[in-house]
Amino acid sequence: MELSAKQIESIVRQVLSEMQEQPTSHAVPATAKVAMLTGPKHIEVKEYPIPALQDDDILVKVEGCGVCGTDVHEWRADPFGIMPVTLGHEGTGEIVALGKNVKCDTAGTPLKVGDKIVTSVISCGECYACRMQPARTNLCDKQGVFGLIPHSDEQPLTGWFSTHLLIRGKGSTYFRVNELDLEERMLLELACVCVHAFNRANATGLLNFNSRVLIQGLGPVGLMQLAVLRAAGINHIIAIDGTPRRLEMAKRLGAKTVINFTEVKTLEERVSMVKGVANGVGADFAFQCTGAPMAAKDIFEYIRRGGGLCEMGFFVNNGTYEINPHFAMCNKEINIIGSWDYSAEDYPTTVAFLLQAREMNIPIKELITHRFPLHQMNEAMETNVSQKGIKICYIAD
Repeated sequence: MELSAKQIESIVRQVLSEMQEQPTSHAVPATAKVAMLTGPKHIEVKEYPIPALQDDDILVKVEGCGVCGTDVHEWRADPFGIMPVTLGHEGTGEIVALGKNVKCDTAGTPLKVGDKIVTSVISCGECYACRMQPARTNLCDKQGVFGLIPHSDEQPLTGWFSTHLLIRGKGSTYFRVNELDLEERMLLELACVCVHAFNRANATGLLNFNSRVLIQGLGPVGLMQLAVLRAAGINHIIAIDGTPRRLEMAKRLGAKTVINFTEVKTLEERVSMVKGVANGVGADFAFQCTGAPMAAKDIFEYIRRGGGLCEMGFFVNNGTYEINPHFAMCNKEINIIGSWDYSAEDYPTTVAFLLQAREMNIPIKELITHRFPLHQMNEAMETNVSQKGIKICYIAD
């Protein structure tokens, strides 16, 4: 059927009219609640007026947020010196109001009220890394993250452990994620850490379908790293931990070999087991995910000569360890890389990973074992510390 010029003009006018009628806000309450860390191991719910929306702002109604190990470290002892603070950086929610200047997300995808959204890093745009390596926002000297910003009465909605989050400020990055369900969205930030580490590791050329890859430490980071490796086609993964529940989850995610260090108690025995399933020589590559100095010291023994190591377990200062660099690194000629957080550009790739995991039936959503409301965030932290579950989440009412 051919359309006349007049019919085409009419259709275009109708589409433009509908676009102009897109709402810029839902009903916005006068106040919002936040779960604020006001002292060591003390989170209390406070209520604040929602600030007036500025032209470049986005107001989000929070739907949920994962509890990160970084949150727990801050809850325990304020190592970053940012109390009082509303924690939570693994969050997601629905846009309820948009400033008039906000048209697209960081990837250029159009935004509207009702879209689902997540936040990434906040870069300063002025330091050496921002000027000379703008794609590597994780290296910004003044990097910020929603959920690790000291409290301000002027803008109190800076963390995802809240009913609402206000995205404001130079350098904020955010992404529309309508294609993901709530559980996938709460796991996105965690997955992004692991996708970034995988990309760093993959640059060594040591990861392929034939690689024997070892993961040490099966907390949420280690288990998600396992899922990323499986989605990328790594077929033989060796997983080491001391918790039966985590080891069982590793099997469900696709680990071929699991080693319980509480049963295989000596390093020599564990190294022998690793070599037994890794061509008699050791792992081609290893991801160190524990944050424990003694475990980090041991990791070198599992890796073959010419192999590789990605250290991603120390997102806070947990101390040091001693190694002999001749035997651990030089003689083996190990490729060693560090991985720090993620860059905003890792987010679209991570969304693709989550969709791939769904397609491959990799059960990453089973990582979420506990859900808590806002007024029980102290209990959520205690549950995390006690290792009673795997991934702990805040779910909004």
